Amino acid sequence: MSAASALGACSGVQSALDPAGHEAREVASLFWVMVVGAAVVWTVVIGVAIYATRLRPDPHEDIVGHRLILWGGVAFPTVVLAGLLVYGLGLMPKLREAGEGLRIDVSGEQFWWRVAYRPKEGEPVLSANEIRIPVGERVEFALTSPDVIHAFWIPSLGGKVDMIPGRENRLVLKAEKAGVYRGACTEFCGASHALMAFDVIAMDKPAFEDWLGSRPADPARAKGRDLFTLHGCGACHRVGGTEAKGEVGPELTRFGQRKTVGAGLLPNTPENVARFIRETDVLKPRSKMPAYGALSPDDALEIARWLGSLK
Repeated sequence: MSAASALGACSGVQSALDPAGHEAREVASLFWVMVVGAAVVWTVVIGVAIYATRLRPDPHEDIVGHRLILWGGVAFPTVVLAGLLVYGLGLMPKLREAGEGLRIDVSGEQFWWRVAYRPKEGEPVLSANEIRIPVGERVEFALTSPDVIHAFWIPSLGGKVDMIPGRENRLVLKAEKAGVYRGACTEFCGASHALMAFDVIAMDKPAFEDWLGSRPADPARAKGRDLFTLHGCGACHRVGGTEAKGEVGPELTRFGQRKTVGAGLLPNTPENVARFIRETDVLKPRSKMPAYGALSPDDALEIARWLGSLK
């Protein structure tokens, strides 16, 4: 592998070594400090080995061996490791600061993400499989799970936190620049664990506040909406402004704004949504949503186009 390829792998929307948030920057700094510390220890050990086997292979006096053990085997690693420990512990207060008002509840479920924005003022805003946050503000995440252990990780913005049934864990993140970053579940949680991702959209604060405070328009009557209701989709999914009030599956009120379908599985296009509706069991094994294979391709596409209009 070339050096350019190796360095290129350290960047991107899902790289902990290409930080775009305060917490991720601190973690990346800790990583590089640890790399430097390990390199120093490795260099000294290899240097001593070369000296003993190549430069001075002859027997040494006992006092030389004792000094090597004392200074090289005890004092040197103790000082280096103690310094790294102090540096690492010094980061903890910075990573445990409180949020600045906005709280986002995220529940990891098999195999998708339930999201609820809870600002200090106003009603909660429900969503799924996508998270939007304001740039420059410390946002507090309340993380839990109703089924098995999941793990919430947005490498470019911060560290990983487990989502444990019956327990609420907290994470505070601050995005430093606008962009789209990728998060994922990093704790094996079942057959579709690898198909459980999400986008995080960091927006300028005014744009985020406009988005959070806006009310989705009532969807117009359409064939796709009628088919959605006829086939009982509203029993599991909620769509604001309609009779669909289900809470079993993902919230679909602003589905048309999302970049993907199926929690990062496919780009959000009518064709992909229609395929997901009819082939859920193939695209996302062991998920709780049944496959609507009996639904005609045309009807599935009508539903998909209507869902794409929900913005």
